[in-house]
Amino acid sequence: MITAKNLPGEEYFYGHKACAGCGGSLAVRNALKILGKNAVAVLPAGCMSAVGFNFPQLCFSNNAIISTFAGTASMLTGVEAGLRALGKTDFTAVGFAGDGGTADIGIQALSGAIDRNDNIIYICYDNEAYMNTGIQKSGLTPFGAKTTTTPAGKNIHGNIRPKKNMFEIAAAHDIPYAATATVGYMTDFLNKVEKASKIQGTKYIHVIAPCPTGWGIPADETVEIAKEIVDCGLWYLAEYENGEFTLNHNPKDFTSVSDYLKKQGRFKHLTDDDIEIITSSRDEKWKKIRSLWNIEK
Repeated sequence: MITAKNLPGEEYFYGHKACAGCGGSLAVRNALKILGKNAVAVLPAGCMSAVGFNFPQLCFSNNAIISTFAGTASMLTGVEAGLRALGKTDFTAVGFAGDGGTADIGIQALSGAIDRNDNIIYICYDNEAYMNTGIQKSGLTPFGAKTTTTPAGKNIHGNIRPKKNMFEIAAAHDIPYAATATVGYMTDFLNKVEKASKIQGTKYIHVIAPCPTGWGIPADETVEIAKEIVDCGLWYLAEYENGEFTLNHNPKDFTSVSDYLKKQGRFKHLTDDDIEIITSSRDEKWKKIRSLWNIEK
């Protein structure tokens, strides 16, 4: 089991140009510590490719390549098959894609990889919008969030659509392993990365990775906000394996949804009625989870 005391110290992603407090860079950096020097990383157009591949600098000390925006999973398929064809066995093909590159542009390729059961790890670092290109709404932008394409106005208060449930979409494929995580509970995330590395077939990990720029939070509050989203019940930590769901963190009581939202610039416009809609939706979601997964509060 990975703990803060035995986390490997070697760095494979450093010197990058990510914004201060970038949650995505935390996810990539620490996941590669677990997967080690023989991990081959595939990254589509997005924040991590933009900050990690700056000619003449390459910020990965392991092998890494940029894929097309839609092709993270399909390129992972090629990497894994190619290395096997060369007789290589000691490697991990891992993809790091943002929410837009996963839930929108890349979902077809991901679905295909799961269907083929390619031996890859796909990690979605979810900052809940297309942050690299100007903070546009993605399929994983939550209800009420202000983005450049879902502005907050007099009549419509930000995004009017719910967040797509990519974890359960992956699980619906009967994938060998899927999990949710957050950089706010880092050891949970890293233990899931380690577990995924030992499972044959396609693995999907969805990690919440706040963007201070897009979320409107101070750069030094990334980890706390990423923890609070779980504590207030707007995100849950879970796994899907062998056809069964497991809840890794089952709070008896939630912290305030209102407090979580009001700390972020993207939610400053929300009214009390908006916050009540979000809170009620949270309660319904947890009622469904506990009922379908046979979990007691």
